Amino acid sequence: MCCDLKRRFLLLYATQKGQAKAIAEEIWQQAGAHGFDADMHCMSEVDKYNLETEKDPVVIVISTTGTGDPPDTARKFVKKIQDRTLPPDHFTHLQYGLLGLGDSEYTFFCNGGKTVDRRLQELGAKHFYDTGLADDCVGLELVVDPWIDGLWLALKEAFLMQKQKEEMSSVFSGVSCSLSASLHVVNELNLSSEVQSLKLEDERAGSSDILSQQLVGISPVASARDTKPSLVHSVPPLSESALNIPALPPEYMEVQFQDSHGENPHLASLISDGTTFEVPITKAVHLTTEDAIKTALLLELDIAGTVFDYQPGDAFCVVCPNNSSEVEELLCILGLAEKAEYFVSVKVKQDTKKKGVTRLQHIPERSTLKFILTWCLEIRAIPKKAFLRALVECTSDAGEKRRLQELCSRQGASDYTHFIRESHVCVLDLLHAFPSCKPSLNLLIEHLPKLQARSYSVSSSNLYQPGKLHFIFNIVEFPACPTRRVSRKGVCTGWLADLVAPLLHPNKPTLDTKGGNSSIAKISIFPRSNNAFHLPADPSVPLIMVGPGTGISPFIGFLQHRQKLREEHTSWEFGETWLVFGCRHHDRDYLFKEELRCFVENGTLTHLKVCFSRDSSAAEVAPPKYVQDVLRLYAKDVARILLKERGYFYVCGDKKHMADGVSDAVVDILSMEMESDRLEAMKILATLREAKRYLQDVWS
Repeated sequence: MCCDLKRRFLLLYATQKGQAKAIAEEIWQQAGAHGFDADMHCMSEVDKYNLETEKDPVVIVISTTGTGDPPDTARKFVKKIQDRTLPPDHFTHLQYGLLGLGDSEYTFFCNGGKTVDRRLQELGAKHFYDTGLADDCVGLELVVDPWIDGLWLALKEAFLMQKQKEEMSSVFSGVSCSLSASLHVVNELNLSSEVQSLKLEDERAGSSDILSQQLVGISPVASARDTKPSLVHSVPPLSESALNIPALPPEYMEVQFQDSHGENPHLASLISDGTTFEVPITKAVHLTTEDAIKTALLLELDIAGTVFDYQPGDAFCVVCPNNSSEVEELLCILGLAEKAEYFVSVKVKQDTKKKGVTRLQHIPERSTLKFILTWCLEIRAIPKKAFLRALVECTSDAGEKRRLQELCSRQGASDYTHFIRESHVCVLDLLHAFPSCKPSLNLLIEHLPKLQARSYSVSSSNLYQPGKLHFIFNIVEFPACPTRRVSRKGVCTGWLADLVAPLLHPNKPTLDTKGGNSSIAKISIFPRSNNAFHLPADPSVPLIMVGPGTGISPFIGFLQHRQKLREEHTSWEFGETWLVFGCRHHDRDYLFKEELRCFVENGTLTHLKVCFSRDSSAAEVAPPKYVQDVLRLYAKDVARILLKERGYFYVCGDKKHMADGVSDAVVDILSMEMESDRLEAMKILATLREAKRYLQDVWS
């Protein structure tokens, strides 16, 4: 090695939900074993690092949020480097490696990382290691693990090159050019041999990381007749393989039980994103029939007594709890049911080996255990591999321990993806599947992420209905399966459905024990403005709206707003409006059927095109089944509006099964109408996106 001291590098992370931070912490943990000192900071802590004077290599881990935006913790950093007055050599001294996190279900995949990467390059910074882009759609670990593995050699080579430059600089200052040229050759040879020896060291270190175990026999939790893998059972070659498992994450939280007297904090104190409003639900309506495949509800909120404001196209967030039955079940499994109402204090362990740990901001300083599990922690979260690794140490049965090791190992990546990620397994499912696993409370608090508020599109106009806010949603259903013993509803949609049951079924007896009418249900919300997904500022501009299923939500607000503007400004010119809506059955889930008919009759909606994917037709020419098929039928109109009339195109709904198909259809239409190749049409679509004239509000 070139020196005995650990070599420092700057490690920056920018996270929205904690994934980038967790990966940065994994890098920090591994750094010491490879001879490095990772100086780790959140990107928002601009007072703790200075890239303008940074001489050591920089490693950046950054996620993406919203519609391709950098996370909140990176906003100041991005704004600073986006300053167009900075010279192109501003960061010529900087060498860095960047790992971007994203989800290919969304259009602007890893755009947070790409934005930072591109701008650093424009300012003269150089890569010492290739950029990695990890996809949460297929599993971040597929890119993250090998990227981290390759980081150490890249860092060593960067430091050796840095050392060589320093030596060459001193040589040039004291000797002739000819002598320095000779030394340059010698240094190149020395560098080459050092790099080769480092490669060998890394290979040896890698092999020592393999966990050599005595092979475990058939696990008691699985039948010996099992020939297919499952959550609790593996098959060869995995069941007979030595395993590379992650390092055990150090514990860093300390939980102390106190008395059972006092009050829990207000929900508003849990939200760091701005002002929270507690508003009553004044109406609930079934939008689908009982025999529809999905159940869609419309809720009305009374915001008249608040300063909450919104535009059609905006979204807002609902603060929701975990399912109470699941919380009670978890308390029972942990053996803490009797302490549910005890207040607990959660603090950072004084002797923790985890670097840079601060108090968890989403855990109140003082609240009951039940409150924490209900309102603060995402108990439905898919367990990360670091969590599985920690659970190994809490498991007494040898077979169960081995299976958990497999699921968090590199060799078990496929099983992890299939039986954990894709099956939406949560901590409750794991504790049922591995009954000898008895984790501590502090372990759960450390590894379960913050319970996130759920986002919904506004389905109304404040101009059309002052003081009211409407939104719609499908009640999400997770059926029982081999990895999940019982069916479950979505965390927020299931809770909302239960909450408004008295409004949906006013004559049905409730469990209200107070007598009389049940009190009006209230929920806590906060705004999440959408800076782009709005109506054009110029009302004469034509627009096309594509929203199957609940994707129609923002467009109802658009049409309400447009109708009110038409009533108030009779002299204004209004462009044509197209709505393409799709659902399964005309008589089961045709949402807002009567409202849409009225919009057409009063001239607010110029063209309404509807398709039904599951209805049979006796027509000689089969009608279109999907919204993208409808668009192709009206290809000339789509091309005219986008290319000649500078119109706007909006898409809202499911990303994977709809939005991608719509963008493909638009590319085909542009290619056909312009008589150009597909690549040229894709460039036109990219230009429309850049100009904010092709806009998406999609979810996976």
